[in-house]
Amino acid sequence: MRAYSGADAVRIVCSREGRGPRTVIVAAHPDDETVGAGSRFRYFRDPVFVHVTDGAPRAMHDALAAGFSTREEYGQARRRELHEALRLVSVSPAQCIGLGIADQEASFALPLVARAVRDLLKRTMPGIVLTHSYEGGHPDHDAAAFGVHAACRMLEQEGIVPPPLVEYALYRADRTQGGKMAVFEFLPHAGCGEMTVALNREESALKRGMLRCFPTQKRVLGAFPVSVEKFRPAPQYVFTRPPHEGTLYYENFDWGVYGEQWRDLAGEALEELGILRGVPAGRAGGEGGEKWD
Repeated sequence: MRAYSGADAVRIVCSREGRGPRTVIVAAHPDDETVGAGSRFRYFRDPVFVHVTDGAPRAMHDALAAGFSTREEYGQARRRELHEALRLVSVSPAQCIGLGIADQEASFALPLVARAVRDLLKRTMPGIVLTHSYEGGHPDHDAAAFGVHAACRMLEQEGIVPPPLVEYALYRADRTQGGKMAVFEFLPHAGCGEMTVALNREESALKRGMLRCFPTQKRVLGAFPVSVEKFRPAPQYVFTRPPHEGTLYYENFDWGVYGEQWRDLAGEALEELGILRGVPAGRAGGEGGEKWD
């Protein structure tokens, strides 16, 4: 398997040539992958999709609002929506793996997520992994990012060169707008240049069609444009530190955990997984990446 640099991996993800290695896409919830990178999937070779949660919180507000009487029914509906959306880009349900964690609870299962992703990467040997950035938008998003980075660190400790990590941007707090939601805007990290894909007419129409396959999420998905997507090599995050100063976006809501607790859980997970601290991973972030702590 050819070893790609982070910058090369981003160029491949953004390409319309339809070549390149197998890509594994790790998302927190069914629909995150489509929002962040849906226009790219038609160009990927034999992709594998991993969803950390089932998209159904134990609190029944979302399920009831969508017309479901149980959490399980809501989760099954979201899975069907995912399969319908990915069918538009010739991806079968067999290419989708769910870890089955309840929505808003991935933060409490960080070691499980990391081990599951590590085992998948060892089985599939992808050339690129595409996943969330650590941005404080949703605790499950950050948990997915942690799981992927930790999985790659564990591979390194086994003597296996991990694939480069590419991020898609979703949402975070915009401190210049009083903490309102900023979409498709990365937090700055030195040495991690981003690429913006301006979707052409066909890609925009395809992505719009994919998003229509998620009727339970219609109210939320309307906040995201179908004209651009953004990608960059993943920095080497310090998951025991906040992604940015001030209030994180998810701290404005009762989404199961708050920032300080999330970071404590990340530190405990690093200890449980036996991941050495303070040693840079030498992955996609390249020069300017921060050390783990």
